[in-house]
Amino acid sequence: MNCCIQTELKNRILTVTLDRPEVRNAFNGELIEELTKCFVAASQDGEIRTIVFTGAGSSFCAGADLHWMKKMVGYSEEENYADAKQLDYMFHTIDTCPKPVVAKVNGAALAGGIGLVAVSDLALTTIDAKFGFTEVRLGIVPAVISPYVLRKISLSHVRELFLTGEIFSASRAKEIGLVHEVVEAGSLDDRVAQCVQAILKGGANAQAACKAWIRILAEEGDLDKTREQSARLIAGLRVSPEGQEGMAAFLEKRKPAWIQEDKG
Repeated sequence: MNCCIQTELKNRILTVTLDRPEVRNAFNGELIEELTKCFVAASQDGEIRTIVFTGAGSSFCAGADLHWMKKMVGYSEEENYADAKQLDYMFHTIDTCPKPVVAKVNGAALAGGIGLVAVSDLALTTIDAKFGFTEVRLGIVPAVISPYVLRKISLSHVRELFLTGEIFSASRAKEIGLVHEVVEAGSLDDRVAQCVQAILKGGANAQAACKAWIRILAEEGDLDKTREQSARLIAGLRVSPEGQEGMAAFLEKRKPAWIQEDKG
C-alpha cells in the first residue's frame, strides 16, 4: 500500500498525487520507490490513456526531504551513488513512459521537484507558483535532473539558474520553456482537464510511438539515419490497425473508434 503517493484511475485517466504535504511533497526513499513502481505499472496498463500528476496541499514538490538528506550526510560515496541512481531511474521511468504525462504544478517546484516538471510532456502551473534550482546553495549540483532540464530549457538559462540558485516566477518558467501554460489558481483544474481531453483525441499507439520518436530525434545526430527511420516509422503506422482506423475516420468524416471508447 502506498504511503507517499495517492492514485486514482477514472475514465482512463490516472491521477498521481504526491502525498506528503507536511514536508511540501519532498522526496524520500519511499516516495521515489512508490513513484517509480507506479509509472512502471502505468506504462504497461492498457486501461490508462494519460497520466496527470500533482502535489497534495499548496506545493508541488520541494525537492529532497531534509530528514532524508540528513541520512545522506553519513553515506559513503558508493552509498550516495546507489541513492542517486535510484533517483535517476525514477526520472527515467517517467520520461520514457509511453503514456502522455501532464504535470499539474499546483505550487512551488524546487530542486528535484523541477525534474518532475522536466520529464513531463505537458506542464501547467499557477501564476503564483515558484521555481528554483537551489542545489548550489547547499554546496551540491542539480546533477541527476540536469539531462532532462537541458532538453527543456536552453543552455543559457541553465547556466544562469543553476549557478545562482535563485527562485524564479511562473511567468519566467513559461518564458524559458520549462512550463507550457500559466493560469490563475482557480482555473488550473479546468485547464488541465481541457488539455487531457485534447490528448484523448489522439491514438494511444501513435502517441507512444511519437514519444519514442521524439527521444530518438533528441539523441540522434545522424540526419541521414533519422530520415530513413522517419520514413519507416510513418509507413508502419499507416498500415497499423490504429492508423487505418484514424485515416478511415477522417475520410468518412466521423470520430475514430478510440474517442468513442473513451467516452464509455
